[in-house]
Amino acid sequence: MASDRITQITPDNFDSTVLKSDVPVLVDFWATWCGPCRAIAPVLDQMADDYGDRLRIAKVDVDNNQQIASQFGIRNIPTLLLFSGGQVVDQRVGALNRSGLDAFVEPQL
Repeated sequence: MASDRITQITPDNFDSTVLKSDVPVLVDFWATWCGPCRAIAPVLDQMADDYGDRLRIAKVDVDNNQQIASQFGIRNIPTLLLFSGGQVVDQRVGALNRSGLDAFVEPQL
């Protein structure tokens, strides 16, 4: 079951949710047909609950939001972008385990 702390991103809410966030935002670019994307989904759900208000997690379905994916040059999924202060501060391509994801976001918290 998906965490209610994860925001589904669309062009309408991207700026307010990601670029104007007062906390770091981990954005998962994914698709329903992507096996590795589905594999990390439960880990992201748990992270959303564990980090609470210190980190926002958002998901962009690349099939339904091609303009956002194109804007950030997303060519492979899953791609994880870490935003802080409205800027991309780090990026990872591929499925990471929980310790890898924690190590990815911790420097921005």
